[in-house]
Amino acid sequence: MAERNPLGEFLQSRRARISPEQVGLRAGASGRTRRRVAGLRREELAQLAGISVEYYQRLEQGRANHPSDEVLDSIAEVLRLDDTERGYLRRLANPPRARERRSAPTAVRPQLRRMLDLVDKVPAVIITDRFDVLAANLLARRLFEPISNILHDNGNLARALFLEPAAREFYVEWEDVAAATVAALRLAAGNHPEDAELTALIDELSTGSTVFDQLWADGDVAVRTYGAKNFRHPAVGVLTLNYENLELPGDLRQRLVTLSPDAATATEAALQVLGSETYISR
Repeated sequence: MAERNPLGEFLQSRRARISPEQVGLRAGASGRTRRRVAGLRREELAQLAGISVEYYQRLEQGRANHPSDEVLDSIAEVLRLDDTERGYLRRLANPPRARERRSAPTAVRPQLRRMLDLVDKVPAVIITDRFDVLAANLLARRLFEPISNILHDNGNLARALFLEPAAREFYVEWEDVAAATVAALRLAAGNHPEDAELTALIDELSTGSTVFDQLWADGDVAVRTYGAKNFRHPAVGVLTLNYENLELPGDLRQRLVTLSPDAATATEAALQVLGSETYISR
């Protein structure tokens, strides 16, 4: 995917979602009865942020080097960015120096693998911020059987989500999961622009999935650390699982994800079936 100016694309996408009325401007304040762009114009944003139109244009075109935090904060205020978006904006505007760049680790510490093996009541996986699956316990392997390629070499949850037809049946709220996954990948790409494997993954998904391509163009960035998801498993039906997304100290591009049911529910009983010695994979 030919994304040569992620900062400009992000700023344009955020401008498009803010109407003039939201920031106290009248729709016809500039003397035009019809607007040719969605949301704010560059000159309107620049005026509200207290910077020159020429400087903002250079910034959006990727030609302004090292903008100050004050300028970025002013722009973020006008665009009503949340904390995650503000951090992403700063990262894009001032990329990390080469010595600060780190590739996503592909090895899991033996102690973590041992911990996963000892967790036998809930599905648990270790993934990277690229959604590579590095390790999974027995319950996770059985839960994710319908999109089984994630458990093979180079297994990746995002690739399965967008490129495996079975994923649309497996994830009950597929559209919501898709949007959240793209937003997390965009955030990872902003944090690690040097990651060639991440760039290749985004290219692959953009080429192979029109939905991914459309969601990527929306420019959203976000990370979900907890919540609930519904999974449809051919052997045990629909499971409602609460996920916790935990970064691992020492390996900040790895995270532990656990999926737990509420107590005394059909999902808890279904997990017991999946974890039983008599369970036969389908």
